[in-house]
Amino acid sequence: MNVFGVDIGGTGIKGAPVDLDRGELSDERFKVPTPHPATPEAVVEGVHEVVSHFGHTGPLGVTFPGVVVDGTTRTAANVDKGWVGVDARKLLSERLGQPVVVLNDADAAGVAEMTFGAGRGRGGVVLMLTLGTGIGSALFVDGRLVPNTELGHLELHGHDAEKRASVKAREDEELSWEHWAHRLKKYLAHVEMLFSPSLFVIGGGVSRKSEKFLPYIDGISAEIVPAELQNSAGIVGAAMAAAKL
Repeated sequence: MNVFGVDIGGTGIKGAPVDLDRGELSDERFKVPTPHPATPEAVVEGVHEVVSHFGHTGPLGVTFPGVVVDGTTRTAANVDKGWVGVDARKLLSERLGQPVVVLNDADAAGVAEMTFGAGRGRGGVVLMLTLGTGIGSALFVDGRLVPNTELGHLELHGHDAEKRASVKAREDEELSWEHWAHRLKKYLAHVEMLFSPSLFVIGGGVSRKSEKFLPYIDGISAEIVPAELQNSAGIVGAAMAAAKL
């Protein structure tokens, strides 16, 4: 069964039809830059462009980089603050003319990884972290999602953790992979102290380059693995949510 998923990120809006029998994109994804400022109206037009590229009609899932409760966006760390309190489900449904479900981006990626990827069949506490413009998190207890955890905003050494350990921080500060891995290790140690996961799944586009930084991370009791679906996990998770409409 093919269902459509869209993943809104801090730098790009990407989407594709998804084969939910296999948990894979059934066509090459299409991506447009996230507009700046990333206001609701501008981002919705970006989503419309992605969906129109495929001529898709029917239900679709859309991820959002922040807390989403019953289709309403409650936070907006890496997009315009105008998103706070917006009924994103209604806004997108009206513009696209299709039924839409909206969910947190890391939650979507985590559900996809737990179903088709690195977390498949794992019980206990599993934590997926999506590293990109910020740090998203998806927490699972015996396969059940605890939604909207937003652990990238934990305070670490006086800073929002994602301001120190995200991929954007590495790029903005021109850190070596080793230096960045040292920061990431401190963050993982902090999260491990709080939640005691048995498995960390590292997602986002940087998961394709795990050999550049994971070897530098030691002293963590939990197993640490890269996401198997890599940067497609959010799209797959979004489509999984849309399939329930």
